[in-house]
Amino acid sequence: MNIFNNRPKVAPVAAPAAETATEKPGKTDEQWRQELTPEEYRVLRQAGTERPYTGEYWDTHTAGVYQCRACGAELFTSKEKFDSHCGWPSFWAPLAEETVRYIHDRALGMERIEVRCAACDSHLGHVFEGEGYGTPTDQRYCINSVSLRLVTADDAGN
Repeated sequence: MNIFNNRPKVAPVAAPAAETATEKPGKTDEQWRQELTPEEYRVLRQAGTERPYTGEYWDTHTAGVYQCRACGAELFTSKEKFDSHCGWPSFWAPLAEETVRYIHDRALGMERIEVRCAACDSHLGHVFEGEGYGTPTDQRYCINSVSLRLVTADDAGN
């Protein structure tokens, strides 16, 4: 199923079910505020957007895996990263479909597909299709640098 039609590939956000004793409870808003910088909190937990061309990874070409800055889940790799010249890191696909989830975002008077971390529900950015970049999927995952942490092969070995 295509994420750009009326039925998202992943189920839309639903109200959280009551947690059972066997489920790991999510972090409270206060815990997120203590763990994240104010900018990380604004983007990851309040679905903000960093200014273009200001993030750490918008023009990075270093090989490695991009993790969620909030929870450490592996989301994207440098193999799928490409230069879109939009001011944010761009990827043509996530590491695996189950690492992200999608929400139809109708804010700001337009239809967009929001991308969130499947593990912790943090806002990552948006995905766009049909922009003519010539990528294998014809998609651009436009992701905030502040939502990511790059782990290089050298870093992973330590």
